[in-house]
Formats: sequence, C-alpha cells, structure tokens
Amino acid sequence: MKAFCSLLLALFAVQAAQAQFVPSSSRNKSALQSLEPGTFSVEGMTPKPIVLKVQLEAPMYPTSKFQGALGSFAPGTLVTLLAMSDTAYRVRGRARHGDVAGWIRQADVLSADPNLAANLKKLYERTQQVEELIQNRQVALGMTTQEVQASLGKPSRTSAKVNAQGKEEKFEYSIYERVPQTTTGVDSFGQLVQTVIYVKVEVGTLSVSIKDGVVSEIEETKGNPLGSGGVKIVPPPLFF
Repeated sequence: MKAFCSLLLALFAVQAAQAQFVPSSSRNKSALQSLEPGTFSVEGMTPKPIVLKVQLEAPMYPTSKFQGALGSFAPGTLVTLLAMSDTAYRVRGRARHGDVAGWIRQADVLSADPNLAANLKKLYERTQQVEELIQNRQVALGMTTQEVQASLGKPSRTSAKVNAQGKEEKFEYSIYERVPQTTTGVDSFGQLVQTVIYVKVEVGTLSVSIKDGVVSEIEETKGNPLGSGGVKIVPPPLFF
C-alpha cells in the first residue's frame, strides 16, 4: 500500500511540474497577447536589451493609461524596456518598493538615442514585414543575410567578390513546389485505385546579391519564382 501511495505522489508531482512549465515561445506569445491595444512588445527585437535612465521621479502604473500608480522609480534608476505605446514605456527595474514591471511616461526617462521611440516603431513595423516574408518563404530587398536564410534556407551555391566598395556575396537558390500527381494501383481486392502523391519539382532559380550584409539585388535566373508580385522591398535594418 505504501509503495502504491508513493507512486501516486510521484505522479502528482510530475503532473504539477508539467503544469508549471511553459516553453519560452509560449511564454513570449502569452506576454504579447496580454499587452493592451495600441501597445507592442520590443523585448527581443534588438540584439541587446534597451536600457533607459530615469531622469525624474517616475510614477509607475499597471497600464499605459496612467491610472492608479503602484509606486515610483527614483531619479537615476536604470530600467529595461519591455514594451511601448505612443506615450508610455513598459519597463522592468528596481522601484522604491522593490523589483517591478510597469508603465511610465516616455518623458520620464533618458535614452542615448533621442529618436528611440520613432526608431522602435520603424523596427517593429519592419519586423512584422520580415516575419510575414519568412512565413511565406519569400525574399525582399533590404533583408539581412540571416533573414534570407531563415526564409529560403541554405543556398544551393554561394560566391563572393571583394572590391574597393566592399564585399558582395551571391546566394543562388533552386525554388521548388510540391506538384500533385495521380498514380494508379491495385488494392488487396484486385481493384484499381488512384492515389494522389506530391512530387517536389523545381520551378525556378533565384540569385540574391548581398552587400554589407543586406540584400541589394534579386534576379530570377530561371522561371518566375518571385511570382506576379515581383520584387518586394523592406526598410533596411535599424541598429541600436
């Protein structure tokens, strides 16, 4: 009986641990979904977290509407930027009453970049465009080398040249589509049956030129892999 009870307790412990564990991607998605309308997350959009300095006594609020202050940050406090709206930043840092995350007014903090808010909006819009391109396995002028490979994968062939203007790389891709084909066979009862299978067929080749880490030229070397929409353009990457 003791062994059976011990087994039950062990199973309950495992289930409880599994219930508490949330994959990082799910946590990020939940955090994004919990943001208020008119706000967006900037956490993870830049290679390093963006740190701001509180310049005035800054009240901290639970929402971006600045209602019901929960505490305040002292002048000189360093805070990490998590999200933003047109007028507010959601930050994490040590307030006077402890470590918290909440909304403060943009005017209450200093940044090394005087155009930080405008640049973050541009970065967010660009990130949305690039994510859509990657989901659709497309490429556009202005994408980075890493974004091209995230969308199209490893190139079939690469080459590079260096001149006085710098280094230029060329990625060549074979573009495939899954084409349905019908095959006829015989089942176990001797009757003819038709089955649809999908065969990967090359429909074109694409040449992507990359200069200074950014796509500068796209050429269809065979077929029409870009489709009727032609070459797309995204803003060049922003660096913080």
